[in-house]
Amino acid sequence: MSLDTSTIFALPEDADSAVLVGRVWRPDVGGPSVVVVRDGAVVDISASAATMRDLCEDPDPAALAKATQGERLGDLADVLANAPRDRRDPAKPWLIAPVDLQAVKAAGVTFAVSMLERVIEEQAAGKPERAAEIRTMITETIGQDLSTLQPGSEQAMALKAYLIEKQAWSQYLEVGIGPDAEVFSKAQPMSAVGHLAEIGIHPRSTWNNPEPEVVLAVSSRGGIVGACLGNDVNLRDFEGRSALLLSKAKDNNASASLGPFIRLFDASFSLDDVRSATISLEVVGEDGFRLEGMSDMSRISRDPADIVGQTIGENHQYPDGFVLYLGTMFAPIEDRDRPGQGFTHKIGDVVTIGAARLGRLSNRVVHCADAEPWTFGTAALMRNLAKRRLL
Repeated sequence: MSLDTSTIFALPEDADSAVLVGRVWRPDVGGPSVVVVRDGAVVDISASAATMRDLCEDPDPAALAKATQGERLGDLADVLANAPRDRRDPAKPWLIAPVDLQAVKAAGVTFAVSMLERVIEEQAAGKPERAAEIRTMITETIGQDLSTLQPGSEQAMALKAYLIEKQAWSQYLEVGIGPDAEVFSKAQPMSAVGHLAEIGIHPRSTWNNPEPEVVLAVSSRGGIVGACLGNDVNLRDFEGRSALLLSKAKDNNASASLGPFIRLFDASFSLDDVRSATISLEVVGEDGFRLEGMSDMSRISRDPADIVGQTIGENHQYPDGFVLYLGTMFAPIEDRDRPGQGFTHKIGDVVTIGAARLGRLSNRVVHCADAEPWTFGTAALMRNLAKRRLL
């Protein structure tokens, strides 16, 4: 399967009115630049915002991105076409993840459907063949639709008491309907991959899946300044064995995909558009397998602003800001191979996540060790920016 590198594939349907910012690797300067998409071109605005962190810290990031004249690096079509590693000309610019110094955080168990799947993972202890039986037992006890239940409410606490009595309580239900959201560190700053890059699956995992999500860009002051798409690549078998293996299930080489661009909030796009977004997922395998799904943000159990508020505050600061995966209602249960085994990735799968007003994020699945190595970290970025006199 080939990756679609076209501009019409990557851009939102209303791209002409969108303020789209990202990052491009520039071989001529040996480092990344912050860019804005403008009239089909990629424009370097690093002279005004040396890092994406700096742009998001501006009082009005969208206004800064629109007002900065910048340096034209070339056509967006050419930059996208040069992004896949297997067809890249290393002497020309290519698209990379749209974040740099920000912490990469994620919220879990924010949708009722995926919450039930986390409970099933826990009960199955990482064994996919047990999932169907446990799924039936769990839904007979607590039902499938908990979307109207307000986390932390009296009704939620009454349900908790009932489930404890029935010996059906779970740590995933605690963060799903309890007062405190699950927020964890998805990946290290600078480690995320972008549109058309490879995403990594641990070679010992036999039960894993993509997680199509909206990702918010948040400043150090807690202001939500924009959004993009994300794939919170997940190893269901690792986390199912023990919740204490969350870091191994979530944080691996090339396991955090973001992009293709951050759409900054302005008069044409706001948090309300995120709240009403529909996120699509398509997985196409080299074996002819195809999986499609949807995630409706209006069915999220916790409001995005509330999750941000639980992430940052007087008890937890982020001086470089952060990006926050908001979770997904999508948890694939269709059998790919043998009955009862459910879905898991195969090497070569092409995963595409889309939203009408955020574009499409597409990646190819490889084993973590085979993904493009991550060698350019924070120290390298600081040295590069200093050399370019951008600090």
